[in-house]
Amino acid sequence: MTSPHQPPALDWRDETIPVSQRFDDPYFSLAGGLDETRHVFLTGNGLPDRFRDGFRIAELGFGTGLNLLAVLLAHRGPGQLTYTSFEAYPMPAPDIARALAAFPEALGVAEPFLRQWEAGETTLHFPNLTAKIVLGDARETLARWEGNADAWFLDGFSPAKNPELWSAELMAEVAHHTAPGGTFATYTAAGHVRRALAEAGFAVSRQPGFGRKRHMSVGVLQASDTASSRSPG
Repeated sequence: MTSPHQPPALDWRDETIPVSQRFDDPYFSLAGGLDETRHVFLTGNGLPDRFRDGFRIAELGFGTGLNLLAVLLAHRGPGQLTYTSFEAYPMPAPDIARALAAFPEALGVAEPFLRQWEAGETTLHFPNLTAKIVLGDARETLARWEGNADAWFLDGFSPAKNPELWSAELMAEVAHHTAPGGTFATYTAAGHVRRALAEAGFAVSRQPGFGRKRHMSVGVLQASDTASSRSPG
């Protein structure tokens, strides 16, 4: 992908799992990234049962695009979805293809994504979904976004290693860009993240995590002054 944004420096664990050198953290679960995506982000947001025409998903941390592909696999019915992801370090298409080789099911629907990504496209078109990848620091780009989301995937690297993507200020922006009654899900149950999301206006709860993680966090935006008044874009 040709982009002015710096691609991530990677190590490869077992030749298959990309690990960010900057954050010293793998891009997906060592126990099974696609299963983790389904458990955390789909089930955690009540998906695909909530899908309808015009349903909007937003994400912090695009990574390999595995979450996007999981949505494409899950959305087999009619209706057009929108997917907006915020990513500071876009991974080149050959590295994404190498990572996705670990998930034959996802790789089976990845060809249109990889073709568009390799061509430098950041608005990606699929038969029943349009995805926009917003490049740059989410602390700046999310505040400028004019859209809202019905469901958020909070998928940055570990809060201990990537704290800027879990700050109280950014969690408040997430709430500002959430439709009334919208939801979030994340693999982390870190106390400061849960508190920040609660202070932003979400009713936060814990659920069983994936694999060896005991807990994850989910939440619903409560009807209050924190609910977004911005354009539903």
